[in-house]
Amino acid sequence: MEFDNSFEIPLPPDQAWPVLMDVTRIAPCMPGAELTDVTDARNYKGKISVRLGPVSLAFAGKIALEDVDDAKHTARVKAQGNDAKGRGAANAAATFKIEPKGEGSIVLIHTDLMLSGAVAQYGRGVGMIQATAAQIIGQFAGNLRAHLAQPPAASSAAASQATRPADESPSAPIPPAAKPISGFSLMWRVILQQVAGLFGRRA
Repeated sequence: MEFDNSFEIPLPPDQAWPVLMDVTRIAPCMPGAELTDVTDARNYKGKISVRLGPVSLAFAGKIALEDVDDAKHTARVKAQGNDAKGRGAANAAATFKIEPKGEGSIVLIHTDLMLSGAVAQYGRGVGMIQATAAQIIGQFAGNLRAHLAQPPAASSAAASQATRPADESPSAPIPPAAKPISGFSLMWRVILQQVAGLFGRRA
């Protein structure tokens, strides 16, 4: 399935681009995500957790940055993950670009997602996957804006703690990962919106 999302960032494109390309810095802003290994500047390993209805899914896999064009501020992210309980897999390719908007920027994302196995059944109905993706992007954008609003010293400390080896004693606590999005609450919200719209049309 394919879908589009976008979010705004309070930096002009030339300043927003290096921030978004710094995966170790922005990973803690992604709801339910955890960066587990940095292979190199373009390849990473990680985990992401999300709830769809009553089912809690946890994917572990690889993330790669491809077709990076620093001049045009465009890139593609490919992600592949398998559910920890063997219920299936997810493969995604997302292209994104940054364009100027006002004094800041807007990030445009086009995602092509394929689910396989039992997990493909969990996200069906009421636009569950699209709604979940929109909520994840929205929360990520909010977390990122809050991160950028921190004083430079605080932001640098948080980034260094996120990449510190596990056997090295930290000098400050690592920022907690963002809470996973609940697909059940999203579904309930969508149903309420549809019911409200139905009664609104009858009025």
